[in-house]
Amino acid sequence: MARTEIEVLRKAMREHWIALCVIPTADPHGSEYPGGHFEARKYLSGFTGSAGTLAVSADWAGLWTDGRYFLQAERELFGSGITLYKMGEEGVPSLEEEIARRLPERGILAYDGTVVNRKLSQTLRSIAEKKDGRIRLIDLPEEVWEERPARMAKPVFALEACYAGESRKEKFSRVRKIMKREGADLHLVTALDDIAWLTNLRGSDIACNPVFFSYLVLSMEEAWLFVQEGAVSGDLERELLEDGIRVRPYERFFDELSPICRFKTVLADSGRVNERAWSQIRQTRCILDKPNPSAVMKAVKNPVEAENMKKVHVKDGVAVTRFLYWLKNNIGRRPVTERAAAAYLEACREKGEHYFGPSFPTIAAFGANGAVVHYGMEGEGDLLAPEGFLLVDSGGQYLEGTTDITRTIALGPLTAEQKRHFTAVLKGMLALGDAKFLQGCRGTNLDYVAREPLWTMGLDYQHGTGHGVGYFLNVHEGPNGFRWKLPPEGAETAVLLPGMVTSDEPGFYLEGEYGIRIENLLLCREAERNRYGRFLEFEHLTLVPVDLDAVDPGEMDERDKKRLNAYHERVWEALSPSFSGEELRWLREATRAI
Repeated sequence: MARTEIEVLRKAMREHWIALCVIPTADPHGSEYPGGHFEARKYLSGFTGSAGTLAVSADWAGLWTDGRYFLQAERELFGSGITLYKMGEEGVPSLEEEIARRLPERGILAYDGTVVNRKLSQTLRSIAEKKDGRIRLIDLPEEVWEERPARMAKPVFALEACYAGESRKEKFSRVRKIMKREGADLHLVTALDDIAWLTNLRGSDIACNPVFFSYLVLSMEEAWLFVQEGAVSGDLERELLEDGIRVRPYERFFDELSPICRFKTVLADSGRVNERAWSQIRQTRCILDKPNPSAVMKAVKNPVEAENMKKVHVKDGVAVTRFLYWLKNNIGRRPVTERAAAAYLEACREKGEHYFGPSFPTIAAFGANGAVVHYGMEGEGDLLAPEGFLLVDSGGQYLEGTTDITRTIALGPLTAEQKRHFTAVLKGMLALGDAKFLQGCRGTNLDYVAREPLWTMGLDYQHGTGHGVGYFLNVHEGPNGFRWKLPPEGAETAVLLPGMVTSDEPGFYLEGEYGIRIENLLLCREAERNRYGRFLEFEHLTLVPVDLDAVDPGEMDERDKKRLNAYHERVWEALSPSFSGEELRWLREATRAI
């Protein structure tokens, strides 16, 4: 039995003679977490994960998502009539392969051109052409979604130099040097985090991400910033104009883009620019299809950003550690639900100066729920008991930076197997954090370091080991990352450079029983230079105890113990000045040497 929403969509498809419709998880800017207005895939399918693409025909519907969401998608799609396609699994066809198989001859393939990027659109057009069919760019969800939320439009504010570390003029100058080298007259930027970073502006149009709906066109002399009405104050608009930035209405972007770009050479990334915007620049002199220069620039934190990130992780570490102390002293003594635990952690963070809210929705997963990699609790969630594991994945947004941390906590007695698995995950996290490598290495070269303890046991986890993290920006930021399996689009393959911040989060998940993940953020820095080259290493930014109640020292060699003890000594030195009394005594015990 198909979902009612899918049947209503099919009715609209019949009215437009559409054979197959594609609905991605995206907004016009390729955001990972689109606002409520753009959650059409979630509305139609019932799947609430942050990544997935839905495709629907008259007699079939399929949804593609990655390993983080396999268990969640199986549960949420059950009985919906939608087939789950587990991306990357052996024998599972890709979205493009399945569409090519199911699109009938001379059929119409439809999607919203404002939320599908040019690269994917080209692929879909090619599929339709091979079937003698055609493409229809139409926002079908708009026709069937009766109570669709409005697009957010909140105030934009400037990020001061003491936090940004570099003026927008300096950033523009760096990008313009690349434009000149490439022979570009204009650069079209549609990714919200790139725009926020380049302009030293922040907003809150998307939950957990301090960005604002906008488009930016940069020339060698000036820039056009398209923002929503009322988002930029008069004072801020004058400040931007002094830096050569004209503020224009967001709703006028598609009308004004073509005249601005006429007879120009435009630098644009087809993997980020939506199809509708791309169609407006196709009549220019030339399009240089290359990644946004700002992508790598913002990934390499400048000295001010790096120092602020170190400071904010002490602040965040105090909050998370205070939560761990509370949790250890309340489980079994008073009723605590998953939701209550997450709320207490949020209350601890809210006490921190310059806190702007979570960097993503907190995951608090007890017992078997922890095996769902991106578990989303319903209501109050499960009641915690003094046994097994609680996996807590959370983060915060501060003026001084973005945090992301996972700790798996023993709430009571553990089995020998649970401790063995926990220790293997911990060993991998510490080994990657202690890696020393030649400049030129990518995350693909280092991913094995984190997986080796698990692979030796014949175990694995179905997600990347780490992702880049923004500076008071998106918690998931490319192009750096750790993964051994390259995604089809070749993302996260960047060379690791000093200043990049990347998460280190191996895990292990036993379906129906428990999940384990331990995550620290790492700052890449220079180690030494010698006749063999330039060597790099990592510094742990995250400063929160790892639960020693879950560690089996017998599974660790002396090198493993040395790494753990050195890390805990750093945690003690950084956090102890912020604690006193029973909390301080608990922290000393939680960071003891083993």
